[in-house]
Amino acid sequence: MRDVAIIGVGMKKCGELWEKSLRDLYVESALDAIDDAGVDHIDSMYVGCMSGGLFAGQEHIGALMADYLGQTPVPATRVESACASGGAALRAGFLEVASGMSDIVLVGGVEKMTDVSGDEATYALATASDQEWEAFNGITFPGLYAMMAVAHMHKYGTTSEMLASVAVKNHANGSKNPLAQFPMKITVEDVLSSVMVADPLHILDCSPITDGGAALILCPADQAKKLAKKAGVKILGCGMASDTIAYHSRGDLTTLGAVVKAAGLAYKMSGKGPKEIQVCEVHDCFTIAEIIVSEDLGFFEKGKGGAAVKGGETAIGGKIPINTSGGLKSKGHPVGATGVAQAVEIVKQLRGECGDRQVKGARVGMTQNMGGTGASAVVHIMEVM
Repeated sequence: MRDVAIIGVGMKKCGELWEKSLRDLYVESALDAIDDAGVDHIDSMYVGCMSGGLFAGQEHIGALMADYLGQTPVPATRVESACASGGAALRAGFLEVASGMSDIVLVGGVEKMTDVSGDEATYALATASDQEWEAFNGITFPGLYAMMAVAHMHKYGTTSEMLASVAVKNHANGSKNPLAQFPMKITVEDVLSSVMVADPLHILDCSPITDGGAALILCPADQAKKLAKKAGVKILGCGMASDTIAYHSRGDLTTLGAVVKAAGLAYKMSGKGPKEIQVCEVHDCFTIAEIIVSEDLGFFEKGKGGAAVKGGETAIGGKIPINTSGGLKSKGHPVGATGVAQAVEIVKQLRGECGDRQVKGARVGMTQNMGGTGASAVVHIMEVM
């Protein structure tokens, strides 16, 4: 297999983007990525999108985006793995370049979530859970992650203040990100006094409903200097795994087995370990998710993730800066685009382009993207060339 590099990134501000359509969100980000890379053509394209049909009444996403980007007849494929669709799309693009099938591949992600009511959005997102055992019986994702939080609290003594510290840290980072949906700073008291959604999760423990798109340009690493305007970022490792879709079927309710497996595969492929990761974007759909993922990636001993974030170890300048973009919590969570948006942040960090939220000297970064309650997980490890 050939080594693969990311040579261009593109992303617009996330939010409730009433004036933009699904196709607008993808095309604008894709054009920015193409311009950032400086390439004059693409050979293939992938589109991460969780549920264009339920959110926007649109399927056949690959062909739609190729059409409106002016790239027909290049092959265009829509990739779906619930909230991990973006990460899965990046993996697909990586494999296509690594295999030699194509040289220049556009990987994008998109979701238009705010053109439906709150109830309809909740229904669409619930399709990522087990319909017969979970959704049919009324459980929603806040409820499922609340169960996860309760289990972690019971087993390890994690507290609501620790959960709130995740939100506080990510909003502080997001306040420095011009692309963030909610860039305001908050306090632990703000989180704990906000509306309870599913005990112990308050509304400020939850990521928002978001419109957004993001895009990347991939090429063989040995061609990056010739093709790109900026430093390339090599994908050193890629891992993907699955788990039971029903949360209650897991052997341990305080760990995410697919994340552990995907990370193990990425570490093995890259030759890197947790101590060598200098910046990481993780899937903080709820504050408890970041805590558990930080443990499952090997950054902290099991049960110590909550204390670590409260102690500042995951802040910029800490042991392992996590979610410098603001994460899903502050930057926003356009589900099909999230995994790609995470890679955009890591590429910018490794190129030294993040301004006030820059991690000094960062050369190796990671993204972790997952679907549902972790029934699918994708991990990528990257290094600046």
